[in-house]
Amino acid sequence: MSETRDVMIKRLRMRSMRRGIKEMDLILQGFADAHLAGLSDADLTLYDALLSENDHDIYGWIGGQFATPEAYLDLVSRIAAGADGVTRPA
Repeated sequence: MSETRDVMIKRLRMRSMRRGIKEMDLILQGFADAHLAGLSDADLTLYDALLSENDHDIYGWIGGQFATPEAYLDLVSRIAAGADGVTRPA
């Protein structure tokens, strides 16, 4: 059985706020609340894949500490745009 778009968004929202480190909870929950409903199906699938990555890696990509993999570059840039004050002073 395939999940519906609404179920997928709810699942991704929950995965966004139950991370391994608090900073990622804050960053990804804010992004999820603001943007998940407006993402295309392809972007939701990519976001799902991103959530499977290590939190410390994602945090480093968002904060610019190290290079973001090409597949996630646009998505991570969008997430980072809303992460001021969490990854670096606003």
